[in-house]
Amino acid sequence: MSSRTRASGVKTAAGVHTVHIPRRRGSAPFVVVVPERPSLLREGLGFLGRMLWRFRGALAPTGFAVLALVVTALLHVLGWWSGLALAPLTVAPVAWFAIVQSRHPARRSALAWRIVLAVLATLAAAWVALAAWFGPLAGPLALVWLITLIAAQSAWLIVRRTH
Repeated sequence: MSSRTRASGVKTAAGVHTVHIPRRRGSAPFVVVVPERPSLLREGLGFLGRMLWRFRGALAPTGFAVLALVVTALLHVLGWWSGLALAPLTVAPVAWFAIVQSRHPARRSALAWRIVLAVLATLAAAWVALAAWFGPLAGPLALVWLITLIAAQSAWLIVRRTH
């Protein structure tokens, strides 16, 4: 593209671009001044992005839950049988609890936290298998996803506060 037909952007004042369109034979120069003001949508998305980035550590369970929703939707679309392949994962948290409890017995609050963690992880693994099989929004799976998300996010915020 030649320099005669290319518009050149020149920065004149803060936030204003002046665009000079090349002169044509027999006509006066044409200058367009365009203010650089972001749209309200861009401002809102920028604010939301900054807040999500600022509190990214506190919102980790929410990010994992949204990621699980998207991944199970893709697995369901690619092949419903993927739910059958993921079904054995539901036993893993119970096995973890049994192994940890036998090697390092816990009482009171530590035992309660282990039980809560094992139940939440079992519920999440069962949801992943069922969501990959039937679809993440089929039947009550969306409600189970939301309740599990709220419980995991609440537990995460409590644990982060106390440590």
